[in-house]
Amino acid sequence: MSEIRIEEASADRFDDVEHALTGGGDGASCWCQWWMLRAKDFSAASRDERREMLRRDLEAPVPSALIAYVDDEPAGWVKVSARTDQPRLARTRNLQQSPQPFDDPSVWAITCFVVRREHRGGGVANRLLDAAVNHARTRGARIVEAYPIDTEATKASSNELFHGALSSFLDAGFTEVARPAPARPIVSPALA
Repeated sequence: MSEIRIEEASADRFDDVEHALTGGGDGASCWCQWWMLRAKDFSAASRDERREMLRRDLEAPVPSALIAYVDDEPAGWVKVSARTDQPRLARTRNLQQSPQPFDDPSVWAITCFVVRREHRGGGVANRLLDAAVNHARTRGARIVEAYPIDTEATKASSNELFHGALSSFLDAGFTEVARPAPARPIVSPALA
């Protein structure tokens, strides 16, 4: 059985970040900047520019993401940080139904998953989700939100599941707090 371990992403682990993000999905083009930039700025930035933006993000004192390792190989990624550090969230109409104020830095958001193709189906995303909640909790989060896709309400390709699947969040103890669109709930766990 493979060993899965989770570590905080940082600039000094950027080779591992790069490996985790480039094995499937849109990680190699987005570089986890979708929620960081306005739509026009995201479109105007090249892949290389977004890659360097991520490198700078990972120099911050509070890690904004985690890396999953399977038998010491970087295998997955999850973005988890204060919503105030992900400014596009506040400008996204579907998320305006969040019961939490957008200017509250104690509200954190889990916004992006990438699991390399060869490691899908092995529990990597579930381990990343559990670790993301714990990371947010230990860094002072009062609330953690996520914005998964309800695959019972719509079909979604693996690329579209970068938000995560609702079923995974429900299995991890999250509950739905709002449903701004038929297939796009807002979920949150209890952080006792």
